[in-house]
Amino acid sequence: MGKYESLAQKIVAEVGGKENINSLNHCITRLRFKLKDESKAHDDVLKKMDGVVTVMKSGGQYQVVIGNHVPAVYEEVLNITGAFSDHDETEKQNIFNTFIDIISGCFQPFLGVLSGAGMIKGFNALFLFFNLYTDKSGTYITLNAIGDCIFYFMPIFVALTASRKFKVPEFTGLALGASLLYPAIQKSAIAIPGVKATGKIFGIEYFTDFLGIPLIVDNYASSVIPIIFIIWLASKVQKLAKKIVPELVATFFVPTIVLLVTMPLAFLVIGPIFSLLTAGLSIGFNGLYAFSPIIFCTLVGIFWQCLVIFGLHWALIPMVLAQFGEQGCSNILSGMFSASFAQTAVLVALLFKIYKKKDRELIAPAIISGVAGVTEPAIYGITLPRVKPFVISCIAAGVGGAYAGLRDVTAYTMGGLGIFGFPNYISNGLAKQPKGSIYDLINMAISVALGIGVAFILTMIFCEKEVDDDSTESAASNDEKNFKLSKEEISVPIAGRILKLSEAKDKAFAEGIMGKGVVIVPTSREVVAPFDGTVMTLFPTKHAIGLISDNGAEVLIHIGIDTVQLEGQYFESHVVQGQTVKRGDRLITFDVEAIEAEGFNTQIPIIVTNTDEYIDVIATDQTQAKIGEMLLTLISE
Repeated sequence: MGKYESLAQKIVAEVGGKENINSLNHCITRLRFKLKDESKAHDDVLKKMDGVVTVMKSGGQYQVVIGNHVPAVYEEVLNITGAFSDHDETEKQNIFNTFIDIISGCFQPFLGVLSGAGMIKGFNALFLFFNLYTDKSGTYITLNAIGDCIFYFMPIFVALTASRKFKVPEFTGLALGASLLYPAIQKSAIAIPGVKATGKIFGIEYFTDFLGIPLIVDNYASSVIPIIFIIWLASKVQKLAKKIVPELVATFFVPTIVLLVTMPLAFLVIGPIFSLLTAGLSIGFNGLYAFSPIIFCTLVGIFWQCLVIFGLHWALIPMVLAQFGEQGCSNILSGMFSASFAQTAVLVALLFKIYKKKDRELIAPAIISGVAGVTEPAIYGITLPRVKPFVISCIAAGVGGAYAGLRDVTAYTMGGLGIFGFPNYISNGLAKQPKGSIYDLINMAISVALGIGVAFILTMIFCEKEVDDDSTESAASNDEKNFKLSKEEISVPIAGRILKLSEAKDKAFAEGIMGKGVVIVPTSREVVAPFDGTVMTLFPTKHAIGLISDNGAEVLIHIGIDTVQLEGQYFESHVVQGQTVKRGDRLITFDVEAIEAEGFNTQIPIIVTNTDEYIDVIATDQTQAKIGEMLLTLISE
């Protein structure tokens, strides 16, 4: 049983059981529940419970004040209830929406650099196409490295963002992502001519093993789904490791266990699963192509982008290579060629639909890279999170693919992507068309035009208009509304000299990590309540007190810097946790001279710890603090 599991179980029971919980989050000291029925919660029982400071109700939240160990209790409550953060959604999502949310959420933090890299790849392909240099030149190689690195090392980038999403330490996640791309691992995924396979399992050759277990490794470069699954698995392993590893050595041994357990499991599970799926798809594609090239090309067009997301498009590559080897040309991938153009056409149409500044800034570079055949910025940044535009692009690509299959469009080289791929369809004389014929090129252009047309029209018809709240159109309507701002005043709790928070001698306070506020250098010995409210937290050492006003403002008054080391000496409290206080009520008295004689700074940071809930926190411009005068003004809607 985890250290706080028993406490978490009791809290869940007293808030009405897990069926009464809509969502859960936490701040520095409190569990913030959104309950279906607050009357089912037992306030008195919770307030008297060991491990619970008090209970608050504010802003539609049922708040259980825990203290500094609230993150650990929060994790245990999540394990027990399956509740979710209300920062993400107000209602639980279905599996599909959750999947889309995870993927798009993992890409959101680096969409800018992804788009930039896509544009560099596009321009590099353009310069190569116009023979400004060759693919052997240093210029091409350098630009290709700059543009392609983020796509090749995609698992590492996704590992970082997925770690944040699944609450795995970032460097642990990066180590897991890098393991997938380790050269020796990647090498074992490729059949090397002249090297005999170690054996076969499920009909698939393998070239190495782990502790005697066949290790089937897939090509993870540019992949997305495998690393997301691995980080999710790591989050589960981490929870178990934290329960069994003593806190004293957890810093070192928890990551060790996570790495040692997660990666072998990942290689032993993910490799076989993806290899089996790839082999199965390859067999299915071969059968479907033999049955009907038109149906085959249609389905390839529809599902190509999905196959790429899962890394399953490799199922088609052996078929293409075999066909090129036998015939010197191939028509297998003709069905997918219009997919990047359909995706790009959707973006162009969305320019007439989306007026959100942040999204429009992504659309333009995504169009440029999309024209060059690089659609990841478009997919992960714009269309996939919205689902409907992505589906439209798949349908449009299917229409283009159907025409390519109908006309038996053939590629004669495996060259560039996007507009730079059209020369692939100029005949080399090895198929039905004479050498130099542009018959296939013209038909592929028609296929692409169909995909573009269908994508653009469907997007214009079925996608809704999106406008920023602060756009011109929204602002005009907002002018007609009468928005009223409210304010709350925090009065001076102790006389003294007022300093800016940045002048605090403690870095955490000075940098505003705890919230906005001010510092008072005291000239008196008594701290009083700065508003009507409740004592939320009273530290056992009495050097700090947390208050919550009747209007929801949370204020921390910290007497002295590092004075926790005095263990309560020279401090006397006049209130208890959970006690209701009125503005001006005495809270704590302390011996300034004695504390300074012990070598401690007596600065008093006064912090609004829920700063994020306010539009602004404005400090007084006075330099002298007098009891009862205004110290901080909190502005909210």
